[in-house]
Amino acid sequence: MAGLVNNLLILFLVFQNNCLGFRSPLSVFKRYKDATRSLSSECLGSDRPVISLGLSDFALDIRMPGVTPKQSDTYLCMSVPLPVDDEAYVVDFKPHASMDTVHHMLLFGCNEPSSTENYWDCDEGTCKDKSNILYAWARNAPPTRLPKGVGFRVGGETGGKFFVLQVHYGDISAFRDKHKDCSGVTLHLTHQKQPLIAGMYLMMSVNTVIPPGEKVVDADIACHYKRFPMHLFAYRVHTHRLGKVVSGYRVRNGQWTLIGRQSPQLPQAFYPVEHPVDVSYDDILAARCVFSGEGRTTETHIGGTANDEMCNFYIMYYMEAKHAVSYMTCTQNANPEMFRNIPQEANIPIPIKPDMLKMTHGHHEETKDTDKSSLQLSKGEEGEILDQDFHIEEAVEWPGLDLKLGQVSGLALDLENNLVVFHRGDHVWDENSFDSKFVYQQRGLGPIEQNTILVLNPSTAKLLHSTGKNLFYLPHGLSIDKNGNYWVTDVALHQVFKLGADAEEPLLTLGVALQPGSDKNHFCQPTDVAVDPISGSVYVSDGYCNSRIIQFSPNGLYIMQWGEETSSGRPGQFHIPHSLALIPDFSQLCVADRENGRIQCFRLGTGEFIREIKHKSFGRELFAVSYVPGGLLFAVNGMPYPGEAEPVQGFVMNFSTGEIIDTFIPLRKSFEMPHDIVASEDKTVFVGDVHARTVWKFASTEKMEHRSVKKAGIEVQEIKESETVVEARLKNNPEPTDPLKKQEKQHLVRQASTGVSFVLITTLLIIPVVVLLAILVFIRWRKTTVYGGKGGGGLNLGNFFASHKGYSRKGFDRLSTEGSDQEKDEDDGTDSEEEYSPPPPPPAPSSS
Repeated sequence: MAGLVNNLLILFLVFQNNCLGFRSPLSVFKRYKDATRSLSSECLGSDRPVISLGLSDFALDIRMPGVTPKQSDTYLCMSVPLPVDDEAYVVDFKPHASMDTVHHMLLFGCNEPSSTENYWDCDEGTCKDKSNILYAWARNAPPTRLPKGVGFRVGGETGGKFFVLQVHYGDISAFRDKHKDCSGVTLHLTHQKQPLIAGMYLMMSVNTVIPPGEKVVDADIACHYKRFPMHLFAYRVHTHRLGKVVSGYRVRNGQWTLIGRQSPQLPQAFYPVEHPVDVSYDDILAARCVFSGEGRTTETHIGGTANDEMCNFYIMYYMEAKHAVSYMTCTQNANPEMFRNIPQEANIPIPIKPDMLKMTHGHHEETKDTDKSSLQLSKGEEGEILDQDFHIEEAVEWPGLDLKLGQVSGLALDLENNLVVFHRGDHVWDENSFDSKFVYQQRGLGPIEQNTILVLNPSTAKLLHSTGKNLFYLPHGLSIDKNGNYWVTDVALHQVFKLGADAEEPLLTLGVALQPGSDKNHFCQPTDVAVDPISGSVYVSDGYCNSRIIQFSPNGLYIMQWGEETSSGRPGQFHIPHSLALIPDFSQLCVADRENGRIQCFRLGTGEFIREIKHKSFGRELFAVSYVPGGLLFAVNGMPYPGEAEPVQGFVMNFSTGEIIDTFIPLRKSFEMPHDIVASEDKTVFVGDVHARTVWKFASTEKMEHRSVKKAGIEVQEIKESETVVEARLKNNPEPTDPLKKQEKQHLVRQASTGVSFVLITTLLIIPVVVLLAILVFIRWRKTTVYGGKGGGGLNLGNFFASHKGYSRKGFDRLSTEGSDQEKDEDDGTDSEEEYSPPPPPPAPSSS
């Protein structure tokens, strides 16, 4: 009997060990969680820095521990250890920062931080050993996205063991209320080996001297590359105030290939390499920074303060894992003579609006050399980091759907964010409007007698102002410049007009009335206008029968043109360039190439083709495109051809990557021929339909961020934020919303989906105990029967274990719930304290 009892006890211990080994994936981080510091209660989510994202993935939250900088231009650092010992890969970054408080953030990887304090002044350094930049965030800059299959290797024998976050607080006026800042970044890491390893190549000048008053000073860097091939996918430039332009190139057999060119006065984040560039053994990597010493009274040297300068060109690359090197530098100029052949574009400064300077640098130079034009951004120009956690839905309370309009051809937002509508009144463009030579055939009708330009309140659709009667025959495109002037096109007149907001007569007229043509002085059914807010240059898409883009000076002088007709989809050629979107943040002009079903983007000033955005879901026609500062591109397509499946809908895209973030359709009525689209910075969208003769309003509804991890055919969904639904409004017309019903619904979903893991673990823990107790009861009953009911020989588990050396009651303590599914919301300001998995989201639209 004693042998039976011992065997049962051994069986129980084996069961217990196996069951305790079946833990939530989060439990592997318990050691890390127990060691984390207590942070400010204002830092929501910071008490739970590690989040399981499935069997092999996890998220690491890296946040400032509730800091309040005391002076402007403060650099603060903090470190977080990698919570696992084995090798892992960083595959995505999600920033948590506001441009109101943070100028920029850098994330480094290393093995030994410069301090062990909760946070420290970065003047003490970031790392004691070699460090490399993994991530950079700057105000109004696009997010960094790693290509699929690419990751930064961390941990293990070769990767860094610590992350160090550096946050630059430029202007601390936002801290007048003494609040605590918890800015940072969340990393998505995986244990799955990545076939391609990301790394950083830093090109840096160390000995440049900029003489005072010198108009142009070049800092050149060049190194021969002597390693395995690498593929470049992002770049970042950095100087201080004197830098005008920074350019990087690969030089192979004397041929210069552009990696990236950017003004260092724009947000200094990583920008995507526009065309794939590979670097092979014995290629040369070259970079040039162009400075100007004008306004300085003393020499300027390379250094770390605001009054010094820097010349850095960062390249983010990936290599095959077996050959990967995580960090490389170049600080010399191996071949000065070669820079005689550098492309001329490297010497041309990129013009920047003066009020962009402070947004970019945030330095407060209290010296005579201070740039007085570096003023705080006006409210209308404040940008935000691209946030993809939203959905566009129709604003069903919008009364503008019932307006009595003609064919709606053009939309714009004026300087006060009012909606401006360009419509055709009682005129209609149909098969009788033009002859075979594009000459308008209905001149006898006279010009439109109704006001064709309507200014509407964006919330109530109330008419605020109207103009434009007896001026136009067939209105088409509408744009508004930075001074509030209207720029319009008329396809019947074949002309472009500049109108004051209250003017009855045009301020400027381009083209010859009712005469189609293809020379410098004529248009043929021009479709749209875009005006560069920096240079004042005017770009006209011309049009239905010319398929070209023409650039004019601000006063209407012809400068240049590019494009020709094609249906083959060749870059720089068009089949009805129908709509224009000017992207001053990136010095680009994007064109809705309607009949080719795509968006083409070109460099301002030169017309150089940069890239194409084309998706299968666009279908055959793409009618209009609109850009919102901060990195969002909006578009609408046309009705599908018979037998085709792509529906007519609106699109929201990440401008930097071209990927579709969201699609939207009306809830009331249906799109018939959406002709133009315009969006505001708060993601309010208006769509004008030429056939339905109406204007729809759409608004942003924020949503949860779903993170998916697939392993062995199982998809695990993890919600990162408590769902809060808020309809975005125009800044000058805020309207409250009620998110409670959505939250209650989400809470029920969470409750419904949480019980599985708890019940499974509890069952596995209880089964061996119940079996063992049943056996012991049976033994006790047998002994009672055999020995006449005396219990002196009964087994006492407590005494049994207490009689053994090293006894502990730990195995019978209440099961710890640390590392379970209950955790504080990371990013939400609500009081929700639980996260559970909802049903999977609907599939994203396919793209090509």
